[in-house]
Amino acid sequence: MMFSVLLASIFLQAVLRKEFVGAKSGKLLVPARPIPARRPRHAGFTYVGLLIAVAVLGVGLAAVGQVWSTAAAREKERELLFVGNQYRTAIMNYHAATPAGQIRYPRSLEDLIEDRRMPAARRHLRHVFPDPINGSDKWGIVPAPDGGIAGVFSLSERPPLKTGGFTGADAKFENAERYSDWKFVYAPPAELRKPLGPPPITTNRP
Repeated sequence: MMFSVLLASIFLQAVLRKEFVGAKSGKLLVPARPIPARRPRHAGFTYVGLLIAVAVLGVGLAAVGQVWSTAAAREKERELLFVGNQYRTAIMNYHAATPAGQIRYPRSLEDLIEDRRMPAARRHLRHVFPDPINGSDKWGIVPAPDGGIAGVFSLSERPPLKTGGFTGADAKFENAERYSDWKFVYAPPAELRKPLGPPPITTNRP
């Protein structure tokens, strides 16, 4: 019995020695207060470095986004030049294939897809292309001398990225201020000096 009590006393003292701190004689034992862990000195530097890395990453992503946006705009420009010249060529072919006594310019863009002025319908354009800049099927129309369509142009008022280096029929696009100034017009050599569309209205003063 005494041996058991002695073992229990030794075990209790060991536990108290490990979990508690003894006070001076006559005072109660109190739980040991945990010692706060010291923060490593380099923790602050790591946090600042992380903020700098995030800032640099944000600037890099913004720059990549700007480059991607510019590349996409240039691709749309190239597509506009291609599509516009497709319309110009189709109008030229429509004009050249005009039978005697028939209108020489298409009345609508759909006429370029199916030319019914002759017994066998002829196709001058595969399909009606949308405006690559606006993504719309609506185009600006340049009127022809006979009231038909002599050309098309984008309705976008945004400034183009390409302002030089144009050749051939596109040479007039040099230093254009907006995409709507890129007018893809067909005019036969005999009509180059004639104004397209109806003449301006003038008033005669007495």
